[in-house]
Amino acid sequence: MSPRSVDQENPDRLYTVTGGRTLGDDDPFDLVSLIVTERDPVPGMQSEHVKILGRCRNPMAVVEVSAVLGLPVSVVKVLLRDLLDQGSITVRRSPVTTTARAQLPDHDMLKQVLVGLRKL
Repeated sequence: MSPRSVDQENPDRLYTVTGGRTLGDDDPFDLVSLIVTERDPVPGMQSEHVKILGRCRNPMAVVEVSAVLGLPVSVVKVLLRDLLDQGSITVRRSPVTTTARAQLPDHDMLKQVLVGLRKL
């Protein structure tokens, strides 16, 4: 199996693309969220942003955007957040994932279970 292009990617470039930023707990995207372009690119926009806007004229899932750009999903989510904040894209979440997420156990409780399992 040959390494993917992103496995050979220079980490400095990925840091530059995101400006060193990451998403916190307020991440509005999951892997199957559909991204739709609302505005055309503007002059001076980052090249990755332009590529996303061009590809998402028809709805495209976050994971598909990542595959098309050849960038890690975490990097693509930072770029998508930029575009969402600018009003250049909209996010369509699947009702199934929204319902499933609401039924997930509390994060702190899961941490406590993990600590308990490690003590066994």
